[in-house]
This record gives sequence, C-alpha cells and structure tokens, in this order.
Amino acid sequence: MSEPTTAVADPVRGTRDAPPAGSEFAPLLRTVRGQGLLERRHTWYALGIATNALALAGIVTGIILTGDSWWSLLLAPLLALFCARTAFIGHDAGHSQITAGKTAARVIGLIHGNLLLGMSYAWWNDKHNRHHANPNHIDKDPDVVADVLVFTGAQAEQRSGFRRWLTRNQAWLFFPLTLLEGVALKIHGFKDLRRQAPRERAVEGLLLVTHVAAYATLLLTSLSPGKALAFAALHQALFGLHLGLAFAPNHKGMEMPDPNGERWGHLHRQVLTSRNIRGGILTDWFLGGLNYQIEHHLFPSMPRPHLRLAQPLVRAHCRELGIPYTETGLVDSYRQALRHLHEVGEPLRAE
Repeated sequence: MSEPTTAVADPVRGTRDAPPAGSEFAPLLRTVRGQGLLERRHTWYALGIATNALALAGIVTGIILTGDSWWSLLLAPLLALFCARTAFIGHDAGHSQITAGKTAARVIGLIHGNLLLGMSYAWWNDKHNRHHANPNHIDKDPDVVADVLVFTGAQAEQRSGFRRWLTRNQAWLFFPLTLLEGVALKIHGFKDLRRQAPRERAVEGLLLVTHVAAYATLLLTSLSPGKALAFAALHQALFGLHLGLAFAPNHKGMEMPDPNGERWGHLHRQVLTSRNIRGGILTDWFLGGLNYQIEHHLFPSMPRPHLRLAQPLVRAHCRELGIPYTETGLVDSYRQALRHLHEVGEPLRAE
C-alpha cells in the first residue's frame, strides 16, 4: 500500500506570490559545500562502473553459452536491468558527477551511452540540460513539449485525429508506451546527428553504428532469427519500461511555472517542480538515485551517493522558508503522475 504525499507547507504557497530572491539558495549551498557533499566520489564510481561492466560481460557470455535456446530469453530482463544501470552512469557523467574533467566525462558518457546502449550522449546531454534549467516550463523544458503525450489543457485542445485519441487515453497508455522508449531513444540519437558538428557527428555516429552492429551480431550468431527478434523485443521493451519507471515520478503532476508569470528563483524553480520517492538502498539502486529528484535538481553535479545525505539539509531548509517539499511512496508517485495525465485528457473524453 502506497504512502501519502507529505509536504512541509501548503503546496499553493510560493507559487502565486512574488518569486523568492535567489539568495534563498545561498545558505543551503554553503551548508552543503561545507559538509563536502559536492566533492566527487571517484572510488565509488570506479567500483560501480567496474561492477556494471562485469555484469554486462557476464550476461553476454551467458547468451553465447546458452546458444540457440528459448532459455536465452530469461537473460533479456537481466540485460534490461543492467542497461538501465548503464544509462544511469551515463546520466551522472553528463552532470559531471563522476569527474570534473569534461573530456573524461564525455568519454565515460560516450562509452555508456553510444557504445553500450546505442543512445546519443550529445543528444541526451543537450535535451537534459535544457530540462534541468527550466523543469516543467511549457515553453523551455523539452520533456513537457507536446508530442505523444501532452501535459496541459492548452496542449490537449490542439490535438486532432489519432493524437486526439491518444490524449483521451494517455493515462492508460502511458506505461504501454514506455515499452517503446528504448527504441525511441536510439532513433532520437541517430536523428540528432544532423545537428551535431562534423567532428562530434563522426565520433557519435561511429559508436552508434558500432553498437547496432555488435548487438545484431551477438544475437544473430547466438540465436536463430526468430529467437533473436524475440530477445531484442523483450530486452528493449523492458529497458524502456525501466527507464519510464525511473523518470515518470520525478516531475509529472508537479507545479508548472506560468510562462507569462514572474520567474522563480533557483530554489523554488527546482523544488516546486520535483517530487522525491521514499525508499531505502534498493529503491536508490533501482531508480539510480533519481528518487532524490529535488536534491539532484538543486545540485546536479552532486555525486549520487551524497544525495541521500543532502536530503535532511534540503528538507530542513525548505521547512524553514515555508517551501513545499514533496515526498511520497513509489506507487503513489505513479498514481499522481497518471492522475495528472488523466485530468489533462478529461475535456476530450467529455466530447
């Protein structure tokens, strides 16, 4: 049974008044920095990267040794699980959580994104950084741009044809659609090559093609075409679902800044639009630390193992200022996100 949402203040407060001064964030930043929570954890990440690489190598070896058998499909969920771990490492590299050096971070990102997953590191970084700068801002956050899903009534009104049907039913279709997310991320990466500078395009494109060739070679040399297709479909679907489970609770159904209103300060902008998920070590591992979404948005370069340590400091600071700090159980977070999608589509269902 899911736990109810908790907040340290009335959720309306701080959203309709004048935007807070940017200095509200400064005392928290000093406290966090003073406790060394922004210092990088090179050993922690080195062990995590090595462990993840060994797990992937073990799964690949298992596929080869199992051979042309339907039993091989049992390894697809395991591969999806550790591919998500791989994506989390690439995500952390993009935020400079692992290393301060841009070149080293890019190498880690290219290996874990392009080479191991077939996802463009440059595309993801560009999109994700714009999201971090203005979360849930309808005009500036690419994650809430009207596409397959819509997030506001105004977006819903513009839908027509098949997309209008999608919007009517988007809450029910959300998780089934995440089954396609793994493939969609790869397609976006290839399409983004046109935007990239020639040198960047050459490196990114070569690694993306290498991934596709290696993935196809592994499956087609170990399995019959039918079994290979079944394995790929199951693996990619579960990988997309896992990413959807990790990202869905973070912002959907949270405050959305008024594009025509006054600009919020950093503290309000990041806290009011983000939602944390309660849990222990297993939740931290499964969600890649993204369950501390508020802390991650306030301090994007903070190493993942420090997010849990920063949480009490952030919560106390928000309580002192009367800023809502939203934290809920995992199941309830999905319920809130789906409720928002359902409400956005409600006017279309009433036609």
